[in-house]
Amino acid sequence: MRQLKSFAQKYPHWRMLLYWPVFGLLFLLAERGNLSATYYQMHCALDDKIPFCELFLLPYLFWFVYMIGMVIYLFFTDGEEFTYFMRFIILTYSAGLIMFYLFPTCQTLRPVGFERDNILTQIMAGFYQFDTNTNVCPSLHVIGALAVTFAGLHNPRLKSVFWKFFFIIEGFLISISTVFVKQHSVLDVGAGLLISLGAWYLVYGRESIQELQHALHSNT
Repeated sequence: MRQLKSFAQKYPHWRMLLYWPVFGLLFLLAERGNLSATYYQMHCALDDKIPFCELFLLPYLFWFVYMIGMVIYLFFTDGEEFTYFMRFIILTYSAGLIMFYLFPTCQTLRPVGFERDNILTQIMAGFYQFDTNTNVCPSLHVIGALAVTFAGLHNPRLKSVFWKFFFIIEGFLISISTVFVKQHSVLDVGAGLLISLGAWYLVYGRESIQELQHALHSNT
């Protein structure tokens, strides 16, 4: 008990981690418990022009390392930045949950078979069986990738050119991977981007704009 108390005092922002099990339960209910829902198919003409490419499974799966790595890093190194990050997650993922319940969506973009037989297509086939094709809009994969990207770009400890380049490239690759492995429609990506931009303004944007205005004022 003493160790737990000491941990809680050292990391008072631990309470924000409680959002994850709550989100997980509500997401599971939306996925498995909303069986009577009428699903709206997400599809646009651009989806048909994007080919399946199993190489994009690599950035798609890297999302898990990207997300978990940032959670652990911020939690133990910077409580304030962790709080910013979790505010972004809570806003965006909650918005996604609301859409899943009020506007259930699905996609039918997955290939019936693969042109190539290799380790990546085999993993992708298993992933298709594990992951449902419902509740796809907005793409939580895109939102999560952008959450990490924005947190990385905002973190004062990660201001080098290398880290800026890393976060921008990874955020982009993970986001577009969702359409190349046929897990999402372009519409899902667009919805995730719009929600993320709105959350960025609420969590990071106003402070960033004020800093920019202050810098411009100081130079005049």
